[in-house]
Amino acid sequence: MPSIVEGFFGAIGRGVLPLRKDLHDASRIINDTFYWTFISPFRGRPLRFRASISEMVKAGYNSVPIVATISLFVGIILALQAAYQLKRVGALIYVANLVGVSLTRELSPILTAIIVSGRSGSAFAAEIGSMKAAEEVDALTTMGINPVRFLVVPKLLALMVMLPALTMLSDLVGIFGGFLLATTAIGLHPYNYFQQTLNALLIKDVFTGLLKALAFGVVITLVGAYQGFKVEGGAEEVGRRTTASVVTSIFLVIIVDLFFTTLFYYFT
Repeated sequence: MPSIVEGFFGAIGRGVLPLRKDLHDASRIINDTFYWTFISPFRGRPLRFRASISEMVKAGYNSVPIVATISLFVGIILALQAAYQLKRVGALIYVANLVGVSLTRELSPILTAIIVSGRSGSAFAAEIGSMKAAEEVDALTTMGINPVRFLVVPKLLALMVMLPALTMLSDLVGIFGGFLLATTAIGLHPYNYFQQTLNALLIKDVFTGLLKALAFGVVITLVGAYQGFKVEGGAEEVGRRTTASVVTSIFLVIIVDLFFTTLFYYFT
């Protein structure tokens, strides 16, 4: 009987201890990242703005074509699906409401986050993981350079700026896609569609989406950095951690989106 009990609690312990270590490592990276981003500049350690601009170009500017293309198609699909339902009740003008509000509040932030997660979040994990495998991270520490300040903070600043900007671009392009479909295939007057969109959208709708995008940028960066620093092997481990960073980022983006949607539903 004691052996069964020992085996049971031993199994629990073997499962909990790695989880405890992962939580400790994650909390340490989060703490270091926020310290070097928001506190150290007031203590004489300036941010690396040139490196941040370089990351903005790679994570933001280079993502414009894919974000714009997908947003255009999503806007067209939304308008088409809305028209399919609304024409039954003679309310085609409300296609503009559905497209505008759906994109600004939900679809643009989350689609942009998923695209950036697959494109840039994986790149963050691969870059840091490759440096970890090649012992370049240890070399930075030996030279007295904090790896989080040197590698993670510029990426965090880049996504905190560029993800809301890409989300705004997605809003505009997606609404334009709905406009194209509505004014050509459905036959709505362009001025009526434009006016209906303005009447449907509120400042809080746009602000909600941008706030979500800001949170998504933080999540994607931290997950990519965490998975990169966890690399403890060669190329195979780098690939495994890169894949894990994309999956984890998308999962956490959905969770954060649910949290903010619930928060805004009850308090706005």
